[in-house]
Amino acid sequence: MTTANPGPDGGEPRTAWFTRARFGLFIHWGIYAAAARHEWVKSQERLDDARYDAYFDHFDPDLYDPRAWAEEAWRAGMRYVVVTSKHHDGFCLWDSALTDYRATRTPHGKDLLRPLLDAFRDRGLRTGLYHSLLDWHHPQYPVDLHHPQRDDPAVRAQPRDIGRYADYLHGQVRELMSGYGRIDLAWFDFSFPGQGENAKGAAQWRSEQLLAMVRELQPHILVNDRLDLGGGDIITPEQVQPTAELVAGYPPGQVWEACHTLNGSWGYDRDNLDWKSADQLIRLLVDTVSLGGNLLLNVGPDARGQWEPRAIERLRGIGEWMRLHERSIREAGASRYSPPPDARYTQAGDRLYLHLFSWPTRHVHLPGLAGRVRYAQFLHDASEVRTVTVDPHDTASTALRGVPSGALTLELPVRRPDVAVPVVELFLGGQR
Repeated sequence: MTTANPGPDGGEPRTAWFTRARFGLFIHWGIYAAAARHEWVKSQERLDDARYDAYFDHFDPDLYDPRAWAEEAWRAGMRYVVVTSKHHDGFCLWDSALTDYRATRTPHGKDLLRPLLDAFRDRGLRTGLYHSLLDWHHPQYPVDLHHPQRDDPAVRAQPRDIGRYADYLHGQVRELMSGYGRIDLAWFDFSFPGQGENAKGAAQWRSEQLLAMVRELQPHILVNDRLDLGGGDIITPEQVQPTAELVAGYPPGQVWEACHTLNGSWGYDRDNLDWKSADQLIRLLVDTVSLGGNLLLNVGPDARGQWEPRAIERLRGIGEWMRLHERSIREAGASRYSPPPDARYTQAGDRLYLHLFSWPTRHVHLPGLAGRVRYAQFLHDASEVRTVTVDPHDTASTALRGVPSGALTLELPVRRPDVAVPVVELFLGGQR
């Protein structure tokens, strides 16, 4: 399941829109936002249903405005969204007919998923659903190493039937895939076969049948790699940044997406101060695209339906940089050329983009590009960057200047441009 796979109606690969987009929004939202201390709070603090139900009983996101969310995502340069229909705690953001543990039974009383999908589609973003394979609320879900009551002997002794839970899982996925319009991406999470008592994987989820149903109901959909079926349309490294060596080990043509948080927590975490800066996040985006991947960046709304000011500030910082540098990201990808130290290349057709993570003193030397560039300019203002090519046959001069043979030298201003990451746009096609 790679970029070589055509869409169901032939033509371009089903992953083409995804690799063009390069940048997406992850949203983790549920009643754990009321706890405000991580989306895994029920498991981490061993909370039973009676204690955790306080968040369900008081969940009323009265300031929820999905159209404002969609606008912020678009301004940041994001072109698709993946939202949690259900996380591990079992709470459903939509009006599921299979459980009372859903948004329409909270004080808010409304389906929270449908207006979000509508708002993002209307703004021009593709839509995806994150759906947890785990469910700590369902009475038939067998207790395992992640379950909140894993240390309670009485709960562990209760008979539970994974087959009945799998029926529920499949039924809810069918609701989502048949009742909420076109879904572009199914983001399942997660399998853990062989990891202790009641570990779960493809056999327990009945993953082959689940995947077949999803593809039948949504023929164009992309599905990630967490169903324990040996891969997926998209590989999803989480909270780590892949290296060139790791990406080289992926199957040829494999599409991948790094997913990251703003502050280490996926759900709203009021007291978490580990926020990445906008500049860090821009470098993360550039690095990801330079290796041929996508970045899925998460926001965790609070229990009133708001995005934190710190999240908005960072997304707007990314958006300001993207406004000027979008074409070095959108529809761009990895390049066969090797960049100089502390820099990254992305490439789109005959345009090579040099992203400078640190600012050189007057000159930067680009290996292998002598005679291959017909024009160079800064991307933020389209001002010319002058180029110099050292004669590769003049070995004495090359050695004296310390410039590698066959390198192209860019003459840079002393002062760094006032952007988070300066980008030089190189138009390829010179004499070889």
